[in-house]
Amino acid sequence: QVQLVESGGGLVQAGGSLRLSCAASGLIFTSYSMGWFRQAPGKEREFVAAITWRGSRTYYSDSVKGRFTISRDNAKNTVYLEMNSLKPEDTAVYYCVSDGYPHSDFEPRIAADLGSWGQGTQVTVSS
Repeated sequence: QVQLVESGGGLVQAGGSLRLSCAASGLIFTSYSMGWFRQAPGKEREFVAAITWRGSRTYYSDSVKGRFTISRDNAKNTVYLEMNSLKPEDTAVYYCVSDGYPHSDFEPRIAADLGSWGQGTQVTVSS
């Protein structure tokens, strides 16, 4: 059974930084691309970032490009999301998601439907 456990959320002022972590178990972590989604109150779920299973490619939504950095430590079965220059509109619950298939690039729609999800961690950015 796949388990993804996020941590690192919290309350931060606009312009500040946070680093989210996602510890994975129950899957061959090195075989799966990983990603982050977020959902703000009253809004649809939104893709944020992804990193391929080898860690060779990363993808970002336009809304976070240049401010957020996704990375992974395969020795620790952990994926990270470094968030800088945070804005109030970044306020959301952030979810870690594993890809739907091993050894593939992260396709957000497939991952959202077929991948495993963590329980989420709240990020609140005050103005």
